[in-house]
Amino acid sequence: MTAPGAPAPTAADRRRWARYLVEERAEGAVYQRLAARREGEEREILLSLAEAERRHEQHWLDLLGGAPARLPRAGIRSRLLGWMAGRFGSIFVLALAQSEEARSPYDAEQYATPAMRADEKVHYEVVRGLAARGRRRLSGSFRAAVFGANDGLVSNLALVLGIGATGVSSGFVLFSGIAGLLAGALSMGAGEFVSVRSQRELLAATEANEDAAASAGDLDIDENELALVYRARGMDPAESLDRARRIVTAAQAGVRHAATGPVRVAGGDDHEIVGSDWMAAISSFLLFASGAIIPVLPWIFGLQGTVAIVLALVLVGIALLSTGAMVGVLSGGPPLRRALRQLAIGFGAAAITYALGLLFGVGAV
Repeated sequence: MTAPGAPAPTAADRRRWARYLVEERAEGAVYQRLAARREGEEREILLSLAEAERRHEQHWLDLLGGAPARLPRAGIRSRLLGWMAGRFGSIFVLALAQSEEARSPYDAEQYATPAMRADEKVHYEVVRGLAARGRRRLSGSFRAAVFGANDGLVSNLALVLGIGATGVSSGFVLFSGIAGLLAGALSMGAGEFVSVRSQRELLAATEANEDAAASAGDLDIDENELALVYRARGMDPAESLDRARRIVTAAQAGVRHAATGPVRVAGGDDHEIVGSDWMAAISSFLLFASGAIIPVLPWIFGLQGTVAIVLALVLVGIALLSTGAMVGVLSGGPPLRRALRQLAIGFGAAAITYALGLLFGVGAV
């Protein structure tokens, strides 16, 4: 029911309330499905969001006097989000949910309560925070994936267009594209292997060990001196002194490492964070190759000349738009703008090499 003194609702008002009702139900279902795929604190937060959406749903039900016999369907974005939440439950879904929460219609809705308007703003920040957690977990691998695939797309497109513009045979263009794919992928893989292996060796050289603690019973030192070892490793003075005192006391009693445990530096196992050198090399090789094969596909299937060039541009354009839009969604930015930026950068590099190929021409080959 409406508040006393409020204007009588029109048929358009009731249709709008029904639309709000189904959208609130859809959003609540998204959070429920996401919560089913989470645990711990994130699950509790998502369930609390779902409960808030139910309160909003009840508000529109009260205004309508109960659920109408016929309700409109939720919007395509809400239905797509619900479908994805039930099957993936990923950061991608949270990023889309963040965009949805940013477009609340309640600021201009006279029948929405101030609490509902405030809720929507809070929900946006909550979902943004959850999405930020996922982005932090994803940032390293996602950056490597986008960088590797885009590097392969742009560099090999530039190569085959530049070679193709000189007027050489389609077989030569194909050979150049395959050579560019292998050279680039091997270079990326080797670079990642050397980078990760060097980082692991550097960490191994700086790893802490317990030799000083093991020799504490034989050394002419006190706990203040041994505490310097732990302070040098990053522990605060009080904790360092307490640990050194326990080690020295245990050593004097003839017990090594009693109730001390290994020293752990904040951040966990550095080797696990860095990852495997071979896995980094293989993934970089495959990611680059997955992008670099796309510009070569027209020539692999026997096309040549302008037809092959146009098809290569179309295929690479679709791939660049897709990766750019995905970056936009995951970063919370406008997907179209990110997609067009990605496309402009890739096609800009290809246009330069194509122009150079035309400039030199077949006579220079």
